[in-house]
Amino acid sequence: MKTLNERHNYGLNLVLLSIDEGISGYRDDSLETVKRNQIQYDLPLKILSYQELYGWTMDAIVKEIGMKNNCTFCGVFRRQALDRGAAILKCDKIVTGHNADDIAETVIMNILRGDIARLGRCTSITTGSEGMISRCKPFKYTYEKEIVMYAHFKKLDYFTTECILFS
Repeated sequence: MKTLNERHNYGLNLVLLSIDEGISGYRDDSLETVKRNQIQYDLPLKILSYQELYGWTMDAIVKEIGMKNNCTFCGVFRRQALDRGAAILKCDKIVTGHNADDIAETVIMNILRGDIARLGRCTSITTGSEGMISRCKPFKYTYEKEIVMYAHFKKLDYFTTECILFS
């Protein structure tokens, strides 16, 4: 985004927002990567944690409820944390790294749940309702493997792994 912003004079005010869910052995490495990205791209960074926002971590939630449904809890809390972080930073749009694989997973999940309302929304490139900060998924049509290959080929500092709590 920074390169495109500079190359095409979009005039965007870009900031990095990262959410620390409090998953030991997983989020630690990605937060170090985003801190290096802050320096590499000379962009402001805000890290918000579940501990800071809600008073607990995903590790604590899993300890309490077990491994079942933890992705659902985390997803809801994470979306809310991004909204709260964007509001704190006075952002008018959230751009996420969701890719074609993520969207396919979400479609299947919504079909299995019978959640027809979300099924239509989850495939949109931009989402948002009145009074909410809109979201954009520029990698909607790009597979995760392609993103990783591009980052590797361009020698970009990136982080990719599955969450250790994935159920």
